[in-house]
Amino acid sequence: MIRRLTLTRALVYGVLLAFAIYYLFPLYLVFATSFKRFADVSLSTMWDWPSPISLESFAQAWNGRPEANIRGIGDGFLNSVRMVVPATVISCILGSLNGYVLSKWRFRGSETLFTLILFGMFIPYQSILIPLVRFLQSIQLYATISGLVLVHVVYGIPITTLIFRNYYAGVPNELVEAARIDGANFFRIYRSVLLPLSIPGFVVVAIWQFTQIWNEYLFAVVISSTRAQPATVALQNMGGGQFTEYNVQMAGALIVAAPTLLVYVLLGRYFLRGLLAGAMKG
Repeated sequence: MIRRLTLTRALVYGVLLAFAIYYLFPLYLVFATSFKRFADVSLSTMWDWPSPISLESFAQAWNGRPEANIRGIGDGFLNSVRMVVPATVISCILGSLNGYVLSKWRFRGSETLFTLILFGMFIPYQSILIPLVRFLQSIQLYATISGLVLVHVVYGIPITTLIFRNYYAGVPNELVEAARIDGANFFRIYRSVLLPLSIPGFVVVAIWQFTQIWNEYLFAVVISSTRAQPATVALQNMGGGQFTEYNVQMAGALIVAAPTLLVYVLLGRYFLRGLLAGAMKG
């Protein structure tokens, strides 16, 4: 019996390892090509390890080639940072406050309001592009980073509200009632009772929002201008020209993917814990 279980486990791990290797092949190809010189890139040698290892493609991906009128992703990368950080922070705060109200300060019609907020998750981006552009033009935020921040904050409210509401539903109501008896007001209860317990929820929402906003392309290409374009648009624009420098493209893709990859590597276990903490509540 024990031997059968051991063989079954070995078979399962073998299958999982085979699938992992299969799905890591494209990542290896991107990684290996990005460290090659352009002269070393060809179909016959695409699986070969770079020899010698070169960082020229990363420098060119970041700075571009001004003599060929090809922009790098350096400015776009910095624009993405300036867009993602405030949008993520504001989304977290608003979602936390909404979840707090809808879970601990319920009022008549709160469930209907919660349903209407969640409805925003199912509105396709494409269906609101024209009125969105007109609105941003009317408030003079079109083609600006601030306009992109506003759009991502508004579109992030439904999912952040859902996560925080489910998370706060697991906080005992007795804690809130005790704070009320002690004379704490709405914001004092939030600051002193709910906020210290919200770290796992904030980690989940921050990782989710950071990833979604950083990788988003449609709003970035429609709303931004050349001066305010994020990294995803800058990476796409690198493909112009009479020929494609695959090593530079791969290097640019690695640079753009690095922030979200690092976030999941460093905070992935906290993301899973926080997500499970609110998964069965509410």
